[in-house]
Amino acid sequence: LGQLRSIQVFVVGQARKPGSYTVSSLSTLVNVVFASGGPSPNGSMRKVQLKRDGKVVTELDLYDFLVNGSKAKDARLLPGDVIVYGPAGPRAALIGSLDTPAIYELKEEGETIGDVLAYGGGTRASTNLQNAQLERIDASNPKAPRSVKSVELAGAINNMKLRDGDVLTLFGVAPQF
Repeated sequence: LGQLRSIQVFVVGQARKPGSYTVSSLSTLVNVVFASGGPSPNGSMRKVQLKRDGKVVTELDLYDFLVNGSKAKDARLLPGDVIVYGPAGPRAALIGSLDTPAIYELKEEGETIGDVLAYGGGTRASTNLQNAQLERIDASNPKAPRSVKSVELAGAINNMKLRDGDVLTLFGVAPQF
């Protein structure tokens, strides 16, 4: 019973509710992530770091936890641990004919359309896989920094990587017979 005591940890960075938290000595990183309300709108869901004595113990990817239920990067907390929410990384938006339209944070190395669709539960049966619209920002082209192109979704799902600022619009199949 002597092991069941309270410990104090700190939540800093781009957290929704940063501060000092007193939690059970049996608490884990995931417990404090939920207690602190998660990241702020500008905080990263891909890089939540647990620091102990100035060194990173683990880095939690909340998408991996929320989508797959993986607690592989979860860790028990010790007194004085610091949970750091970094700033959000590159983001892409998925809108249109899908169950969970949203703005998704991408991994730094980029992710395919299929990877990002998996976060939102995939496509609907009524999604047109032949035609989607990709809006992309290209700052290196100052005369036309924004481009719009048509994408065959079925062929691009596992081949095309999304970039920061992309907006992918999925269309439904025509309602006529």
